[in-house]
Amino acid sequence: MMGMQPQVVLLREGADASQGKPQLVSNINAVAAVADIVRTTLGPRGMDKLIHTDSKVVVSNDGATIVKALDIVHPAAQTMVDIAKSQDNEAGDGTTSVVVLASEFLKEAKQYVEEGVHPQIIIKSYREASRLAIEKLKEWSIDISRQDEGEKRDLLIRCAATSLNSKLISHQKDFFAPIVVDAVLSLDEDLPLDMIGIKKVPGGTLEGVAFKKTFSYAGFEQQPKKFDHPKVCMLNVELELKSEKENAEIRLTDPEQYQSIVDAEWNIIYEKLEKIVKSGAKVVLSRLAIGDLATQYFADRNIFCAGRVPDEDMRRVVKACGGAVQTSIHNLSPDVIGSCGKFEEIQIGDERYNIFSDCPEGKTTTIVLRGGAEQFIAETERSIHDSVMIVRRALKNSKIVPGGGAIEMELSKFLRNHARQIYGKAQLVINSYAKAFEVIPRQLSDNAGFDSTDILNRLRQKHVAAGEGGRWFGVDVDNDGICDCYEKFVWEPLQVLCWSPNLAALTCRVGQAVRHRSRHRSSVSHTQCRRDHQESSGRGAGRCR
Repeated sequence: MMGMQPQVVLLREGADASQGKPQLVSNINAVAAVADIVRTTLGPRGMDKLIHTDSKVVVSNDGATIVKALDIVHPAAQTMVDIAKSQDNEAGDGTTSVVVLASEFLKEAKQYVEEGVHPQIIIKSYREASRLAIEKLKEWSIDISRQDEGEKRDLLIRCAATSLNSKLISHQKDFFAPIVVDAVLSLDEDLPLDMIGIKKVPGGTLEGVAFKKTFSYAGFEQQPKKFDHPKVCMLNVELELKSEKENAEIRLTDPEQYQSIVDAEWNIIYEKLEKIVKSGAKVVLSRLAIGDLATQYFADRNIFCAGRVPDEDMRRVVKACGGAVQTSIHNLSPDVIGSCGKFEEIQIGDERYNIFSDCPEGKTTTIVLRGGAEQFIAETERSIHDSVMIVRRALKNSKIVPGGGAIEMELSKFLRNHARQIYGKAQLVINSYAKAFEVIPRQLSDNAGFDSTDILNRLRQKHVAAGEGGRWFGVDVDNDGICDCYEKFVWEPLQVLCWSPNLAALTCRVGQAVRHRSRHRSSVSHTQCRRDHQESSGRGAGRCR
């Protein structure tokens, strides 16, 4: 007994810990379960998913939207959600491809984990294969930065149309793609996403800024609703009489002083309104309320006003019309007053919208969507957002590659050839990494109802036999075969393909997982256990475990 070691209690009671091979396999299975949910949404023939919660219904085939809507609790599967969000924020599209590819990388690694290969060997081989793949992608990519403006716009329209291929509005991609490209090209060099407004009402497209009619008081209908070349005053000032606070007390020694106090309140508001009128502005916007007195005052002087303008819309008006938002009316100089070529309030569907067009700065655009059901308009907005992000990414990085599974097949062929030139376990791992790339054309074929085995055999033969001439051949979802995706204008930005290996390496590095139960749940369970023990005394031997 002298040689026995005392037991070391490291974790709190109720904590679960798992490590080693079972933990790795569990993480890989969790990631595969998430990928199985979204893989049927891949490509132009992908299916939609309907996700119903207590408050709303989401109908979408966008990978990022689906994984965000899922209430995932497994920590390894949650990393899949994070990588999809990163892809959506960085590239805007390709979230489903990233999730499916990452899952396939881990599926290929699973067999080696089960056979006892150390995870670090797998990670090292995957990173080497990823480095080679990214180098080849940059070598094969097509640079559009040196094209003239007309050719560049055509290339961007094709990238936008490729993004819309798998969306709900794919049949209208020829209509939406030029709109998206023109909206992005109207921005400044930084391409700020918040300068493109998307309004979900029956309507069309507009150049400039549009926002929904705000709450208005009596006298608003007497104001003019159309101006040519107006000055625009943008404020963060409340233009209404202030009411006294509760329990406010004013002591007066002379009853005539009460009227002077009332007059002072009116003089303050009138002084503000007169200074705004003297600035020459014909359109007055404020983030705060504009009361009935100010509304009627402006109406009598043929000035349009709108209060409680949303901050997002106000920033876009400033960007388009120039000037600056003022928190005081005591310094309304000409350099803080904006202008536009035309202002009007028009009826769009059931709503009235304030439209600023022919803006001198011209660094913002509004897209007004028209649709039926709320879910349809919401999915259309998500599709437009993805397409906008793809065009932004193509403009920033200016390198594109053909889609349709063509680039994945070429990478698979290149890595298979590379694996034959090395020795050891890395040869098997890199060969499996190359095989994982084929999941994209295989899933595209399955989702389109084609024979994926036949399509993959034809693609392998084309890529090997034709050399560089067959490099851009991918799945032809329109004709149940293969085609040159470059000639068919199925293009996507280079950045879309560079994220999946990170998740595979991260998941393989996790060798142990520890899960703590919350203290609240633990104390509740012990209290309940003691209660059960007391109730069972006299009837039997109750005990807590």
